Amino acid sequence: MNQPSRAARINEADTHRPDPTTPVVDSVTLMSGRRELIIRHGAESYRLRVTASNKLILTK
Repeated sequence: MNQPSRAARINEADTHRPDPTTPVVDSVTLMSGRRELIIRHGAESYRLRVTASNKLILTK
């Protein structure tokens, strides 16, 4: 009975479709066989790692 509205479901579906002009990088290419890497964004550093269940986690 507490289901999201049709508009909410449509908007959620749209967020999973990348803009066709957005570059796509495969995680295998990005990770290059590693389990983690550091991404620098301005003065901040972020750690991207592959979990034991093969999911990606980005932490500051």
